[in-house]
Amino acid sequence: MANIIGVGIPFGLSSPPHALKTSTRVGGAATQFSHSTRRMVAVKAEVGGINPEIRKSEDKVVDSVVVTELAKPVTPYCRCWRSGTFPLCDGSHVKHNKATGDNVGPLLLKK
Repeated sequence: MANIIGVGIPFGLSSPPHALKTSTRVGGAATQFSHSTRRMVAVKAEVGGINPEIRKSEDKVVDSVVVTELAKPVTPYCRCWRSGTFPLCDGSHVKHNKATGDNVGPLLLKK
Protein backbone atom coordinates (compact mmCIF):
# COMPACT_ATOMS: atom_id res chain seq x y z
CA MET A 1 0.00 0.00 0.00
CA ALA A 2 1.34 3.46 -0.89
CA ASN A 3 1.27 6.57 1.26
CA ILE A 4 -0.21 9.70 -0.28
CA ILE A 5 2.29 12.55 0.08
CA GLY A 6 0.53 15.22 -1.96
CA VAL A 7 -2.99 15.73 -3.20
CA GLY A 8 -4.71 18.40 -5.20
CA ILE A 9 -2.39 19.41 -8.01
CA PRO A 10 -4.75 20.93 -10.61
CA PHE A 11 -4.30 20.36 -14.33
CA GLY A 12 -5.17 23.07 -16.82
CA LEU A 13 -5.15 26.61 -15.57
CA SER A 14 -7.72 27.90 -18.04
CA SER A 15 -11.45 27.30 -17.70
CA PRO A 16 -12.88 24.74 -20.11
CA PRO A 17 -15.59 25.88 -22.52
CA HIS A 18 -18.23 24.06 -20.47
CA ALA A 19 -17.60 26.13 -17.31
CA LEU A 20 -20.74 27.06 -15.39
CA LYS A 21 -21.42 30.66 -14.45
CA THR A 22 -23.49 31.47 -11.37
CA SER A 23 -24.73 34.84 -10.16
CA THR A 24 -25.23 35.60 -6.48
CA ARG A 25 -26.36 38.73 -4.63
CA VAL A 26 -24.09 39.78 -1.78
CA GLY A 27 -25.09 42.92 0.13
CA GLY A 28 -27.21 44.17 -2.77
CA ALA A 29 -24.44 43.71 -5.37
CA ALA A 30 -24.46 40.96 -7.97
CA THR A 31 -21.39 38.74 -7.91
CA GLN A 32 -20.58 36.26 -10.67
CA PHE A 33 -18.70 33.03 -10.03
CA SER A 34 -17.23 30.68 -12.60
CA HIS A 35 -17.25 26.97 -11.77
CA SER A 36 -15.07 24.65 -13.80
CA THR A 37 -14.08 21.02 -13.64
CA ARG A 38 -10.40 20.41 -12.99
CA ARG A 39 -8.53 17.16 -12.96
CA MET A 40 -6.65 16.39 -9.78
CA VAL A 41 -3.60 14.15 -9.25
CA ALA A 42 -2.64 12.24 -6.14
CA VAL A 43 1.11 11.76 -5.79
CA LYS A 44 1.99 8.48 -4.13
CA ALA A 45 5.23 7.42 -2.48
CA GLU A 46 6.45 3.90 -1.99
CA VAL A 47 5.99 2.31 1.41
CA GLY A 48 8.80 3.52 3.63
CA GLY A 49 9.30 6.82 1.79
CA ILE A 50 10.85 7.89 -1.47
CA ASN A 51 14.39 8.32 -0.10
CA PRO A 52 15.53 4.92 1.22
CA GLU A 53 19.22 5.71 1.85
CA ILE A 54 20.56 9.10 0.74
CA ARG A 55 21.93 11.30 3.56
CA LYS A 56 19.46 9.94 6.13
CA SER A 57 21.31 11.69 8.99
CA GLU A 58 19.97 15.06 7.74
CA ASP A 59 16.50 16.37 8.68
CA LYS A 60 15.86 17.45 5.07
CA VAL A 61 18.01 16.84 2.00
CA VAL A 62 18.37 20.05 0.00
CA ASP A 63 20.91 20.67 -2.76
CA SER A 64 21.66 23.92 -4.57
CA VAL A 65 23.99 24.70 -7.45
CA VAL A 66 25.09 28.04 -8.86
CA VAL A 67 24.41 27.63 -12.58
CA THR A 68 27.58 29.48 -13.60
CA GLU A 69 29.63 26.83 -11.74
CA LEU A 70 28.33 23.92 -13.84
CA ALA A 71 31.08 22.07 -15.71
CA LYS A 72 28.90 21.06 -18.68
CA PRO A 73 26.41 23.01 -20.83
CA VAL A 74 23.63 20.65 -19.60
CA THR A 75 23.78 18.90 -16.22
CA PRO A 76 21.10 16.32 -15.28
CA TYR A 77 20.07 16.15 -11.61
CA CYS A 78 18.34 13.08 -10.15
CA ARG A 79 14.66 13.29 -9.14
CA CYS A 80 14.03 9.58 -8.52
CA TRP A 81 16.46 9.19 -5.58
CA ARG A 82 17.95 6.04 -7.09
CA SER A 83 21.10 7.47 -8.70
CA GLY A 84 24.43 6.06 -7.57
CA THR A 85 25.93 9.50 -8.29
CA PHE A 86 23.26 11.48 -6.41
CA PRO A 87 22.51 14.38 -6.73
CA LEU A 88 23.55 13.88 -10.36
CA CYS A 89 21.46 11.59 -12.58
CA ASP A 90 23.02 8.32 -13.73
CA GLY A 91 19.97 7.01 -15.60
CA SER A 92 18.64 4.87 -12.72
CA HIS A 93 15.16 6.31 -13.34
CA VAL A 94 14.87 4.15 -16.49
CA LYS A 95 14.92 0.92 -14.44
CA HIS A 96 12.60 2.49 -11.82
CA ASN A 97 10.11 3.60 -14.50
CA LYS A 98 10.02 0.13 -16.11
CA ALA A 99 9.49 -1.55 -12.73
CA THR A 100 6.81 0.81 -11.42
CA GLY A 101 5.15 2.37 -14.48
CA ASP A 102 6.31 5.78 -13.24
CA ASN A 103 7.53 8.49 -15.64
CA VAL A 104 10.11 10.37 -13.56
CA GLY A 105 13.13 11.86 -15.32
CA PRO A 106 16.02 14.16 -14.41
CA LEU A 107 16.01 17.90 -13.82
CA LEU A 108 18.18 19.45 -16.54
CA LEU A 109 20.17 22.56 -15.59
CA LYS A 110 21.52 24.51 -18.57
CA LYS A 111 24.28 27.12 -18.58
